[in-house]
Amino acid sequence: MTARPGQSTLAIHGLPHRGADGSPAVTPIYQSSTFRNPVGSLAEVGYTRYGNNPNQIEVARRYAALEGAEAAIFVASGMAATALAHLAVLRPGDHLISSRWIYGGTRTLFDTELTRIGIDITYVDPAKHRDWRKAVRSTTRAIFLEALTNPLMRVVDVPAVAKVTKDKGLALLVDATFASPVNFRPLEHGADVVITSATKYLNGHSDVIAGAVAGTASVIDEVTRLMRLWGPSIDPHAAWLTERGMKTLALRVARANANAQAVAEWASTRPEFEAVHYPGLASHPDHALAAKLFDGYSGMVGLVLKGGAAAAARFCGHLKVITHAPSLAGVESLISEPRLTSHKALPPEERAALGIPDGFLRLSCGCEDAADIIQDLAGAL
Repeated sequence: MTARPGQSTLAIHGLPHRGADGSPAVTPIYQSSTFRNPVGSLAEVGYTRYGNNPNQIEVARRYAALEGAEAAIFVASGMAATALAHLAVLRPGDHLISSRWIYGGTRTLFDTELTRIGIDITYVDPAKHRDWRKAVRSTTRAIFLEALTNPLMRVVDVPAVAKVTKDKGLALLVDATFASPVNFRPLEHGADVVITSATKYLNGHSDVIAGAVAGTASVIDEVTRLMRLWGPSIDPHAAWLTERGMKTLALRVARANANAQAVAEWASTRPEFEAVHYPGLASHPDHALAAKLFDGYSGMVGLVLKGGAAAAARFCGHLKVITHAPSLAGVESLISEPRLTSHKALPPEERAALGIPDGFLRLSCGCEDAADIIQDLAGAL
């Protein structure tokens, strides 16, 4: 096979190869912390904390193929992936430029932990394209952004930022969790490192906490070194569950995309919502950019319900198909209020200034029938 396989094939097989006769069609679970080492051997020992358990190796191989990366590594959470990816490319005294539109946990990591070890950070409004280049200093080493933001579903122009990083010799790190490699592959657009919370679309069944980093072999070698020192390796069973979930990744994402589009179009007709945030809508400020860069618009929809927090509480209390819970991208539809989860640390006026007022609902469309999701929302209204 000479042409690059499609995303479904890669999610199921990785880069196709013929297995040995008698080998299992499904990767077994190697629930072992250690492996027998030849006496006197100088070869690397097999040890699950090192990330070389067969389950860890196989799921990383599969993910690297999906992203079109030289290598990948899985760790114990998306936050661990974010932290180790940045520690791999930054040193004390370095300067990081970050998008202002990022997950609250990542912002806290940057402001408390990276600054504590002497890394300076500048936040840029991604809508002001010239500000990326203006923020570069002699000590700047990297730029970080989320390709599709939480929870406003804004789309950041990765190729435009990649031009800055290439011109200035900087590393570009992109969190593509909300898109998944089915909808968007940052490395194809100039990024150097991809970060994802594998808890979300890669696993897709709300039963695993994991994260992953993909990129060049040299970067992943450094992430691996740090992972072995700091200790957040992924458990073999979690790696196996993630690999199993990835086999249906393309199917699940396609269904979530279609369901979210249907929900967003329906919600746009309802007077109870002040705003609907979904890049698949022509009214979305980044619709043209999303259509250019993405293969799908994601399963995530932002809904702003009139009536604020009280209305949101009443609304969520009447849902039956959709589960009121944090996280996202499972086969089941989930809904959460950023004021109580990702943006809880911000006062109401700051959240409102960011476009996340009380009454904002973040809906993760799952794989149910679209008509049933919409009927559940309508019933709650």
